[in-house]
Amino acid sequence: MKIVDLRKMSLEELNKKEVELREETSKLSFQHKIRPLENTSRLSLLRKDIARIQTLRVQSSLN
Repeated sequence: MKIVDLRKMSLEELNKKEVELREETSKLSFQHKIRPLENTSRLSLLRKDIARIQTLRVQSSLN
C-alpha cells in the first residue's frame, strides 16, 4: 500500500486497516510454519505497511 493512499485515510480507518493487516500477517505466518508459502515476500510487505500506518499515527498525534 502506498503512503499517499494511507495519508488520505482518517485515524479510524488507519486503525481498522492495521487490525486487518495484523490478522493477515498472523494467518500467513501460521501457514508458513505449516508449509512454505509461495510468496514469502508478502509477509515483509505486510509488516512494512503496518509500520507505515504506525508512523502516520505518531505524526498525526504530534501535530
